Amino acid sequence: MLAARGGRQALRRWQALRCCASLPRARLRVREALGAPEPAGEVKVQGWVRSVRSQKGVLFLHINDGSSLENLQVVADPSLENRDLTFGSAVEVQGKLVKSPHRMQNVELKAETIRVVGPCDTLSFPLKRKGRHPLDYVRQFPHLRCRNTTLGSLLRIRSEATAAIHSFFQDNGYVHIHTPIITSNDCEGAGELFQIETSNEARESAEKTHFFNVPAFLTVSGQLHLEVMAGAFTQVFTFGPTFRAENSQSRRHLAEFYMVEAELSFTESLQDVMQVMEDLFKTATNTVLSKCPHDVELFHKYIAPAQKTKDRLEKMLKNKFVTISYGEAMEILKQASPSFTFKPEWGCDLQTEHEKYLVKHCGEVPVFVFNYPYDLKPFYMRDNEDGAQHTVAAVDLLVPGIGELCGGSLREERLPFLESRLQRLGLKDAYQWYLDLRKFGSVPHGGFGMGFERYLQCILGVDNIKDVIPFPRFSHSCLL
Repeated sequence: MLAARGGRQALRRWQALRCCASLPRARLRVREALGAPEPAGEVKVQGWVRSVRSQKGVLFLHINDGSSLENLQVVADPSLENRDLTFGSAVEVQGKLVKSPHRMQNVELKAETIRVVGPCDTLSFPLKRKGRHPLDYVRQFPHLRCRNTTLGSLLRIRSEATAAIHSFFQDNGYVHIHTPIITSNDCEGAGELFQIETSNEARESAEKTHFFNVPAFLTVSGQLHLEVMAGAFTQVFTFGPTFRAENSQSRRHLAEFYMVEAELSFTESLQDVMQVMEDLFKTATNTVLSKCPHDVELFHKYIAPAQKTKDRLEKMLKNKFVTISYGEAMEILKQASPSFTFKPEWGCDLQTEHEKYLVKHCGEVPVFVFNYPYDLKPFYMRDNEDGAQHTVAAVDLLVPGIGELCGGSLREERLPFLESRLQRLGLKDAYQWYLDLRKFGSVPHGGFGMGFERYLQCILGVDNIKDVIPFPRFSHSCLL
């Protein structure tokens, strides 16, 4: 259905362009030219040269403008070639879109004029025409890495995934909220915060005055602000940058990354929250596969072939996610044959090695682990009141190859329970506003957050999280 809808949209775009073709030089994107159902009149295409070669008295160019993984072939008279027409140069080609005699493409551009808009010094250009550059190599050039074929595919996928996530929530009645990047609270309570200071504050050593009169930080989560909004809009979501001052060089962590977060009012079941997580994952992924099949295939074929990411992804989309309790997870881990670096014990948090084993044990499909020990989780999670075990209604979604992808919970809506816990933690004064939410029309509610970069790692099979974000920020590295 999605493919049919996309085909109709492409045809309408093409018909509009055909109407414009009678005008002087209608401008086409490479994607539109490649998708043309028939030849067109005079057109203009702008982009960057991916290859140049002369053969049997004909000049061949491949150009790309970022709209497609595939390049558009340009054929021209050799007299149009000049010394600035090299790999990496920016060009504007005018001519006619004609039927291609080759099977690779339906059409090709027969050039009448080729203008080099921006020449490229190929000798010093770090990206070369031949050879597939490793992702850690192109990571050294944040200002140029988007010209790399793999990163180009990643950014198109990232764009479509962003749109798919927004569409999922809006189609299901959620209101999009812009939660603040600057905040005065530490949502997770982990203390891994970036504090904000003006340059004057940083220079003063004694009795400095805060710009906001209170210490301010870059947000680690929009959850608490979403809880405010859920008190008026029932279902809300946000999608934006979050920050963790975690001194880690691991393949799973960034200092700046994007989070998808949602909050649902009038829900008393953790299953409701889990269902939204599963539906979001499957709907967004199916949309990305429909909109970017060639880009996704590039990753599955060249970046992660050994991991059989394509087969694993199909399995995740076709099967219902597994659900186990934290207690069941501990029993599985204790009976496991491999020895873990971190011994699994009740009351201990799950480590990455534990998470990956649980997913493997459950058949390489995503696994919900729910009802974690009370003392492991933040103050806002709902007390299950289950006696000696003393757990909270929390859930983590574990996925193949990554481990934890989503984390969520029911929120503690009962004022006495929340007040007592904040009192014990010494946070009652700081979170008086949060207690107020429970005094004025409070309802049972819950929500979750999903790391966007980890989601992309999961569906594409990318090993390092630094390679699924345009400008990676991590400890000791802030290039560009």
